[in-house]
Amino acid sequence: MSVPKSHPRYNSLMTREKIADGVTKGITSVHGLIAHGRGEAFDYLIGEKTTETAKKSIDAAASLLLLAKNPVISVNGNAAALAPKEIVQLSKIIPAKLEVNIFHIRENQRFSGHQKSKGFFSASTQRALKIKNYLIKNKAKEVLMPQKNCKIKYLDSNRKFVNKNGIFKADVVFVPLEDGDRTEALIKNGKKVIAIDLNPMSRTAKKATITIVDNIIRAVPLLINTIKQFRKYNKTKLKKIIKNYGNKKVLKESISLISSLYKQ
Repeated sequence: MSVPKSHPRYNSLMTREKIADGVTKGITSVHGLIAHGRGEAFDYLIGEKTTETAKKSIDAAASLLLLAKNPVISVNGNAAALAPKEIVQLSKIIPAKLEVNIFHIRENQRFSGHQKSKGFFSASTQRALKIKNYLIKNKAKEVLMPQKNCKIKYLDSNRKFVNKNGIFKADVVFVPLEDGDRTEALIKNGKKVIAIDLNPMSRTAKKATITIVDNIIRAVPLLINTIKQFRKYNKTKLKKIIKNYGNKKVLKESISLISSLYKQ
């Protein structure tokens, strides 16, 4: 799709194109189109820019990732389609492991009956492999895959499968564009969760340890830059940033901002 940069909806339209292209590549599920559209609506409400409130969350997220012993970045189809290079770069500067985790199986498998014949986990493998290979194409050195014999508790969906060397033993999990039930399950499994979610009222936003209410295409580059800056800080200063952060307060501020912009 050719869109002139002068178009007022240029960034939004190009982001949509990335998601649509992800579906074509077999990386993103068609359900991801719906999820993206829902997030895009909230992006309009915050003015399609990173707010000062979101920057507070990014500071706290950077601090938590730098203090983590076993940080892992969980990647689904939408995240891979929208910010593959940035996610790979983020994993290298923390450093953190990359692990693929998806909910929906590949569409042609779902409708062909493959799910029934080989099981839900097997049917998901092909799309997960496409995501892995796409991240490697974008300079990732290693990408972990979910394992059938390794599960987290408190979750019944396909997303319960994780890698024993990744999410299973992680202390901090970064989950851009996550679903609420898995965020809650990760918390119950004793992990701290950093989420990117444009909807401050979602279950993901409410359950996460730190929620960045922003668009992933803006938030991840800012997180990278913040981590580079915070590397010089000692542990005491990083811990103070986290201590002074309150996720509930941040979400309330985000909702208030949306309300004030709407009134204008």
